[in-house]
Amino acid sequence: MNIIIYTVVILTIFYFLLRFISNISSKKISKSLRVLIILGLIILAILFAIGGRFLLTLPLTLASLALLKLKGLSIFQLLTLFRLIQTLRRSGRFSFGSSNLNNQSSISVAEAYKILNLDMNKKITKDDVNKAYIKIQKRIHPDISPETSRLSSIVNESKDIVLKDIS
Repeated sequence: MNIIIYTVVILTIFYFLLRFISNISSKKISKSLRVLIILGLIILAILFAIGGRFLLTLPLTLASLALLKLKGLSIFQLLTLFRLIQTLRRSGRFSFGSSNLNNQSSISVAEAYKILNLDMNKKITKDDVNKAYIKIQKRIHPDISPETSRLSSIVNESKDIVLKDIS
């Protein structure tokens, strides 16, 4: 019997909520929804940061920045930047905690192709390398964000290595 009462109460609340939403303009709904999503992402980022989940905090923080449209980066650009950071971290070229450059060594040819998202097995021209380089540099150039200067230098080095390889 309690289940029936709870169901009727929930459906009644749901009915009045839908009625209330139908009377609001769509601009107010979209603005409110955007604010709720931003607040939710920020709250989740803070909760993950407190819980020590740094790897989960970074994408959520970047996504919340993308929703705010800071520095003109979209969510897709931030995701590709995050993928580039992960590739560089796995190769030992980038770490979040250190700001010194003494952990950089020369990049192998395979890593350079991977950083530029190029396939080693295909015939690649200088134009292809420059297009891939420009595509990445548009996202991480130090003029866009000073924090990405290390990434930009790694991408520059990768471009030089790939150009030497195809010459």
